[in-house]
Amino acid sequence: MDIAACVHVVEDDDAVRDSLQMMLESIGYRVQAFASADSFLDAYSQDMAGCIVLDIRMPGMNGMELHRKLNEINSILPIIFVTGHGDVPMAVEAMQQGALDFVQKPYREQELLDKISQAMTLDQENRDSLQQKQVIFAGINELTAREGDVMRQMVEGKANKVIAIELNISQRTVEIHRARVMEKLNANSLAHLVRMYLSVEAEINSQHA
Repeated sequence: MDIAACVHVVEDDDAVRDSLQMMLESIGYRVQAFASADSFLDAYSQDMAGCIVLDIRMPGMNGMELHRKLNEINSILPIIFVTGHGDVPMAVEAMQQGALDFVQKPYREQELLDKISQAMTLDQENRDSLQQKQVIFAGINELTAREGDVMRQMVEGKANKVIAIELNISQRTVEIHRARVMEKLNANSLAHLVRMYLSVEAEINSQHA
């Protein structure tokens, strides 16, 4: 588990919240507990890691409303909803909106623990992916305009001779630019470069839209 990862418990019932926090901490999870959706939202930051165990029915802002707000600010924290029997349709709707899963009250501890374990793993994978994308973006941002032109032609599979003709430069210049592109992106092969570029292509396109 990432050292910064927490299970964020959002539950208005004091006894349930305290019991859940004690149980999770007893098996090694770091836990942050919140008595309301508003208090969690006040504490929220994009740097939070882990997952959210979220009660659907709470006074004030309910779990569904908090989920919608988190979606609006592009939170990637996996959410596990805790529901009463009558809330199952709401939980299903929440999953359609991106929640990871839900458990019904009264739930078995092991069932919840299994879902939390899955959520923590998913969050780590998501953050690893984002971190890698940031590294790729950093490399791309280091490219000169001409190197960027060459990179895009490389990704399209064009040979040096074709790139030279299309960009009106010499083949030797293309070779120099190719080497710099590979170095700046730490790409160990053309296939590696293509995979890295494709992983961030949508974001690159959105920046230039």
